Amino acid sequence: MAVSDSDLVEADTDPGAVRRHRTLFRAVKRRRNPPLRRTDITVTDEAAVKRAVKAASLGNAMEWFDFGIYSYLAVTLGHVFFPSGNDTVQLLSSFATFAVSFLVRPIGGMVFGPMGDKIGRKKVLAFTMILMAIGTFAIGLIPSYATIGFWAPVLLIFFRLVQGFSTGGEYGGASTFIAEYAPDKRRGFFGSFLELGTLAGYVAAAGLVTILTSALGTSGMESWGWRVPFLVAGPIGLVGLYLRLKLDETPAFQKLEDESMHRASEAASSVETTATGDLKKIFREYWPTLILCICLVGAYNITDYMLLSYMPTYLSDEMGYSETHGLLILIATMVVLMLVINQVGRLSDRVGRKPLLMAGMLGFLVLSLPSFLLVRQGSLVAVAAGMLMLGLSLVCLLGTMSATLPALFPTQVRYGSLSVGYNLSASLFGGTTPLVITALISATGSDLMPAYYAMGAALVGVIAVAFTKETARQPLAGSPPSVATAREAAEMVESQAPAPKF
Repeated sequence: MAVSDSDLVEADTDPGAVRRHRTLFRAVKRRRNPPLRRTDITVTDEAAVKRAVKAASLGNAMEWFDFGIYSYLAVTLGHVFFPSGNDTVQLLSSFATFAVSFLVRPIGGMVFGPMGDKIGRKKVLAFTMILMAIGTFAIGLIPSYATIGFWAPVLLIFFRLVQGFSTGGEYGGASTFIAEYAPDKRRGFFGSFLELGTLAGYVAAAGLVTILTSALGTSGMESWGWRVPFLVAGPIGLVGLYLRLKLDETPAFQKLEDESMHRASEAASSVETTATGDLKKIFREYWPTLILCICLVGAYNITDYMLLSYMPTYLSDEMGYSETHGLLILIATMVVLMLVINQVGRLSDRVGRKPLLMAGMLGFLVLSLPSFLLVRQGSLVAVAAGMLMLGLSLVCLLGTMSATLPALFPTQVRYGSLSVGYNLSASLFGGTTPLVITALISATGSDLMPAYYAMGAALVGVIAVAFTKETARQPLAGSPPSVATAREAAEMVESQAPAPKF
């Protein structure tokens, strides 16, 4: 005679029946509360993960190559694109043009982010790469102010806006792409390669500008040498586009897009199978997390731009260093950071994201003033020591943030939410950092203003990190577990199996 589940449920009150049919009752219990199954777990392909990391990191490197060359050529571009007169006014005009691209970054994030949640990460990242390459390459072709007058800064601002719009979908997409490809236990390590791309872009920009300045001198750079770094972006963009077009969509998005690909437990699948790119939903349902993201990114971006973008200008304008000398010190600092950043990412997988983020924020809060006091002494050893102190604080953020931010939001709104939060913060605090610091120094006469500004940002960052949940070694919200090997998946399933009773 067949025995139904309801019969067994009723028999559940009979201890004798349970003792006689232990296997049968365990099966019914598992049916009512199904455990994680092997098909619920994503087993990553390491070769595919490495291709994804390479393609995403190259795009990020190109983005920061662009920002780097603009920052390091700020004085030269001020002379080329703005009327002659007061050097400070020209520098402020140049930094204002640098900052203007950040005004449209939130718009780019609101367009590209939800689009990436609807049609896929890969397609949007390929398109942003095209726009970024066009905008950067076009700047290298603009005639100077002496040639076409008013239209020179107008065209510069226009193509900076193109760059800013495309960048609005770049970081959120690239960090999401890597996070969704990487296994849960190594997300910090693979995510750190995105910021390795940041440093590589800065080093390439600083190195190229240093070589050109040394070879051509100030007059040669203002005549035509400044164009070379921008024109190099064209071929780099084509390589990045090729790499991105060769990639498959991320496993998390594929599972989200096709319900038939996963038959997970009801609790897991109900989160993942409703994709939406609705901005109203993002602002309505995820506004507390958006605020947290904005605070984290604001603190991180201010310290990042202060050290990696503004410092060469600070060393030349405030400390009297030659442009080449200041860039060489910065290059040396960034090379040190490149050597340790992946180890920081690996460490975050072991000890967690929050300890390293807190160490970086506290480092800027405590060490910014001593670092700038060292830099003010002017000797090579003192300047290098001061910048290295700031750099080691920054690398704690760089090596961890790209794994932390994507984990704040669930899969169905991850690209959109992160793009909106990241770019709102970058627009308000990141790109304005050189402009604000230059204006503060001009208004107060104190060359310690960069330190005070970084300390204020770090204080906000400490509070934000305290409210951030630990996500290391855990599945992304709205996604099933992701592991590196089939054996690891089997062990995860076995660990949930009930222990035999004798």
